Amino acid sequence: MDGPQELNLRNVDSQSTISEHEDFDFSRLDRPRTLNIDRQRSFDERSLSELSIGVSPRFGARNSEANRSLENLDSLCSPAIRSGVNTPASSARNSFEPHAMVAEAWDALRRSLVYFRGKPIGTIAALDNTEGALNYDQVFVRDFVPSALAFLINGEHEIVKDFLLKTLRLQAWEKKIDRFKLGEGVLPASFKVHHDPVRNTDTLVADFGESAIGRVAPVDSGFWWIILLRAYTKSTGDLSLAETPQCQKGMRLILTLCLSEGFDTFPTLLCADGCSMIDRRMGIYGYPIEIQALFFMALRCALVLLKQDQEGKEFVERIVKRLHALSYHIRSYFWLDFQQLNGIYRYKTEEYSHTAVNKFNVIPDSIPDWVFDFMSMRGGYFIGNVSPARMDFRWFCLGNCVAILSSLATPEQSMAIMDLIEERWEELVGEMPLKITYPALESHEWRIITGCDPKNTRWSYHNGGSWPVLLWLLTAACIKTGRPQIARRAIELTESRLAKDNWPEYYDGTLGRFIGKQARKFQTWSIAGYLVSKMMLEDPSHLGMISLEEDRQTKTFIKRSASWTF
Repeated sequence: MDGPQELNLRNVDSQSTISEHEDFDFSRLDRPRTLNIDRQRSFDERSLSELSIGVSPRFGARNSEANRSLENLDSLCSPAIRSGVNTPASSARNSFEPHAMVAEAWDALRRSLVYFRGKPIGTIAALDNTEGALNYDQVFVRDFVPSALAFLINGEHEIVKDFLLKTLRLQAWEKKIDRFKLGEGVLPASFKVHHDPVRNTDTLVADFGESAIGRVAPVDSGFWWIILLRAYTKSTGDLSLAETPQCQKGMRLILTLCLSEGFDTFPTLLCADGCSMIDRRMGIYGYPIEIQALFFMALRCALVLLKQDQEGKEFVERIVKRLHALSYHIRSYFWLDFQQLNGIYRYKTEEYSHTAVNKFNVIPDSIPDWVFDFMSMRGGYFIGNVSPARMDFRWFCLGNCVAILSSLATPEQSMAIMDLIEERWEELVGEMPLKITYPALESHEWRIITGCDPKNTRWSYHNGGSWPVLLWLLTAACIKTGRPQIARRAIELTESRLAKDNWPEYYDGTLGRFIGKQARKFQTWSIAGYLVSKMMLEDPSHLGMISLEEDRQTKTFIKRSASWTF
């Protein structure tokens, strides 16, 4: 192809090789907002009001083909230039000098590949031969995301494509747990390949929650799948996969589950404990910020990927309405900064009617003491949970980083989150990035909330442990907010120990100083998270795969230090 003006995304062959696209001029493509590169407004940045027009009666007269024309090219492609890593697939065009860990990480990542009928379809959770396999020999949907991003950045798209299609096949299975049938759109938490050496056949075996600790189905798997489908589409510039009937149906089934109407008075998604990365009882039941941020991001990705046909238009209209309500709710009621905290501290209770300031009847005495010392004057963050008479003030890293990347957080809120990370570096980063949650539950509180969970003891595992995989999310958030120096500092900490410690799953202690007492070695997403962080920092344009610009129509009057209308 000679240039971007001759590229028609609808005619890109999904089976084409990487070399066929390497001559493409990527200079016009979108880059992080903070780099101040002039470009045309992408499809991702089109306002929800425009999309609302798209589902009006007049929209039926439009040609759906025209809506995916070359004007959307900036949004749907991100540079497929391979990163300058020390692998056989690396390109010599970049003068970036990789750290010695990079080659080791790529070697470990490739050894974790799982094959189905001769083709790689994912990576196992950990390659630790010193421990019993349990379910660490399976491919987890959420775990594969950083691996998939690493492969996409390195130009290895087919692995990701095959993963997306195989998990979609598993979604179609009938799913029963104790004679109870799960929703049709549920994706598995994980799957494994069973090889029969006698018949020389491979069979997929999926876990939809029936084998999980606590028997909880994964709410986040479907969201990560939609997010990854968009990342694949942006990386390859190929719409053909997303537009296949099976992918369109798969998205609609996921959306049917989470957009169904019920008794909820909130636009947030009601969830049980153990339904996400924190897959054990940790008191996140209700409306956990991690799920709400992923929900928001998946809805925005679905707007880009859904075809504007008769079936798709109905979902687009529902998504637009939900996004408006969800963004307002999270930005208003989950946001905490110094002024907000001071307002909650002075709340009156037992208020009634629409004029109530304390809308959820939160008792000020329920504010834990640590919050007053933790809250900085400049920073802020989205708290862990909000529901009637309950505010979980804990910091959850994944939810806040995804809020930045999805633009659920306003630009002011995004900067405040980064300010907090800088000012509370010892608490949130310490000696090994990055605290999954802060602070840890201890003593009586730990016994009641975790059910005396021996794995989630204080400052370990999900209870205040440090997870290297979160490094890629922090790096992406730093690039988007124009604070790459924070990511660079965190990566340097990681490089001082992670490979020497054989890539553990998590670290223990208030500073993340000790390898987790039950942590697996050669944890794949620890490896992939490091690689994605390095490659994104090397070439920030790759951020476009996993980042969404703020939509003008979801802006509210909520500012950095806004209160709950008190």
